[in-house]
Amino acid sequence: METEIKQESIKSFQSTIKKTEKALEQMTEKKANTTLIKKRLNAFHIGLAVLEKAWNNQPHPYDSKDLEEARNTLIGLLPSIQSIYEKSKEGSPQKTLLERRITSMELAIEEIEKTV
Repeated sequence: METEIKQESIKSFQSTIKKTEKALEQMTEKKANTTLIKKRLNAFHIGLAVLEKAWNNQPHPYDSKDLEEARNTLIGLLPSIQSIYEKSKEGSPQKTLLERRITSMELAIEEIEKTV
């Protein structure tokens, strides 16, 4: 696999994690229900860890139950992200960001499936 795709996928997960952490912080301040966003944030952390293990041989602490939950969460997110992607303006920064996010999530799902 191309180094550029790997780098973009890792950056995509890192960016998604940062944005989700900010959203969680705001939701916590507003005393909103944070169960779903915490579950997604955990799945993003696991997705990133799985890619870093596969590509950079970095170990991660997650067991098969964690991996399976993350896989299911990522799979559940893909349709909504793909829907937003399809509605995005061609050539826009948002479309590029979503394309990278979809690719990174699909690659993480593939890696998880190899290990579970």
